[in-house]
Amino acid sequence: MTRPPPIPAAAAAAALGLAAGLALAACAGKPPPPPPPPSNGSDQPAGGVQDTRTELERRRDTACDKLGPKLAQCAVADSRAMLAAGKITRQQHEDATKPEVVRGLAADWRKKCHQGYMSSRQVRVLEVCFREESECGPLEACLRNLEPGAK
Repeated sequence: MTRPPPIPAAAAAAALGLAAGLALAACAGKPPPPPPPPSNGSDQPAGGVQDTRTELERRRDTACDKLGPKLAQCAVADSRAMLAAGKITRQQHEDATKPEVVRGLAADWRKKCHQGYMSSRQVRVLEVCFREESECGPLEACLRNLEPGAK
């Protein structure tokens, strides 16, 4: 008797794989811009901790944080579709969609997405894809626009 190949993490990560790969490719481009000049202290928050990220970095990080859980849910939907098609077993599906695995996928996306430099166009792609695409297929297609040559 042959068993389907084990895919717990691989199947669940499939939806994130494309988007993470595109984000990493997008991040590999230009070096980060120079840090902003030191402030005079007048804009320091009450706690004394100042966010030194640029506006573009803050927007990128916000978009990455929002997309992580959405892409993890797409991985769950992909696993569900693979189960329905008989490509994986119920146990493989359950292993791939455990809450801790899904949270890990979202955290992995955020970590990879936060790394490196993205152009303002690429950050805008993240923001628009999150806002405009509620279905997984169109979301993944939208995120292909992260590729440096995409227009």
